[in-house]
Amino acid sequence: MSGAGVLRIAAFADGDAGGNPAGVLIADALPDAAAMQRIAAEVGFSETAFAMRQDDGWRVRYFSPESEVPFCGHATIALGAALALAQGDGVFALTLNEAKITVEGRSAGGTLSAALQSPPTRSAPAPQALVDEALALFGYSRADLDPRLPPALIHGGADHLALALRSREALASMAYELDAGRALMRRAGLVTILLAHAETPQRFHTRNPFASGGVYEDPATGAATAAFAGYLRDLGWPHGGDIEVLQGVDMGSPSRLRAEIPAGPGSSIRVSGRARLM
Repeated sequence: MSGAGVLRIAAFADGDAGGNPAGVLIADALPDAAAMQRIAAEVGFSETAFAMRQDDGWRVRYFSPESEVPFCGHATIALGAALALAQGDGVFALTLNEAKITVEGRSAGGTLSAALQSPPTRSAPAPQALVDEALALFGYSRADLDPRLPPALIHGGADHLALALRSREALASMAYELDAGRALMRRAGLVTILLAHAETPQRFHTRNPFASGGVYEDPATGAATAAFAGYLRDLGWPHGGDIEVLQGVDMGSPSRLRAEIPAGPGSSIRVSGRARLM
């Protein structure tokens, strides 16, 4: 099986531009894992979502060019848009490898949009040794970190390390060696490392190296945004119930994500954005 039937959709687009490209294959039956891995590599985007009908919802698996991941936010947004186009607007139940979630897809008025409900979130302080290794990877020092947002292991369907930086300039200067990043992330069990800068309590700039999947950087990451929003809630950050995340700007692919943060500890985060066919 090839990637000929794969839809290509940019999720979390900023208007009619930018966003994070994802592949979406809706099939009567999912290919085997090796075939899905081959298709994801052929498509070449950071993630491709594979979906088939199951009971009253959809069975979904996600593959990067090099590995399967348990949850991918931007590919879920792309899937929601694809399902809206194929099935009409609605809320779709998704069964992932390790969780059950929903995605709402809308295509009214020629504008595609979607909103996912993440798996439960959790966070914990990051081990000092892991933080030091990550700082060395990017060439940062502890003086570059924002003390208001201490380094943390965050989860919202997948595991990430969150590092908050004092300055937008430090975020813009991010650079690292892909092979070294892959080794660190795989050894630590991280899907990505989230780098963030707080412009205001409700507006963040982020970057998201995804070396574990063979991708240098993602321009929009819904899973990491959900995990980060849950971390802000755990921290008691003055988020006011929702945050805006601007990502991909430094890659030339501006993306815009919104995360709604309910009060309940560990509860699902709603992450929404626009989508566009490519």
